[in-house]
Amino acid sequence: MSPTATKDDTADAAETAKAPASDDKREAILAGLTGQLGDSIVSSHLKPGDDLWIRVDTEAWAETARVLRHPLNCGYFDFVSAIDWMPSPYGREMDSEVDKIAAATAGETIEQADPEPITHGYCGGETRFQVFARVLNVVEKWGVHIKADVPDSLVMDTWIEQYPGANWHEREVHEMFGISFNGHGDMRNLYLPGDFEGHPLRKDFPLLARRVKPWPGIVDVETMPDGDDDEETGE
Repeated sequence: MSPTATKDDTADAAETAKAPASDDKREAILAGLTGQLGDSIVSSHLKPGDDLWIRVDTEAWAETARVLRHPLNCGYFDFVSAIDWMPSPYGREMDSEVDKIAAATAGETIEQADPEPITHGYCGGETRFQVFARVLNVVEKWGVHIKADVPDSLVMDTWIEQYPGANWHEREVHEMFGISFNGHGDMRNLYLPGDFEGHPLRKDFPLLARRVKPWPGIVDVETMPDGDDDEETGE
């Protein structure tokens, strides 16, 4: 092993070496999706022997659910969720040596340092928020992740017509990210009071507890009372 290589590097290299060069099954699935959705598929990522990801046009979100549920027989609904790709404006909080070193190198305080750019995962993206889902065809034993950019209106079409199980998932997305779903009809909070202000899973939602106890939450260690216990007990 190279002196600069890490165990993770070695594991990644081993995984790459074991992965098949192609995946006929998932390539056929992607071809089927492309045949049904056409240009509505913005991008895709196929990892042979592992999984398939597609990003669809925002307007095709509901249609994608229909195609997956019926022509492609994906009867198993796993989840719908969302992600805020904006880097936290709070960095990794006040005890982060990574942020302190980066800011010091630039001759700035943490508060003055430029925010990190938004970077998206597989299949890329154009917006701060994305919704994503996963469904499976349990008979043929394959699944797919689906992503879509969330527009500035923060409104997407619902999936509950095709996948009734998406009901609570979409309510959670609305509560935690502020993204609504056309056609849902019941966007009540699941966890928080109805008059709660803000959306806790947005990166710019202030976690006040972390301002008191910086992330990741240093373990409290109680100090011993004044005096030596051994002396008090005579031991």
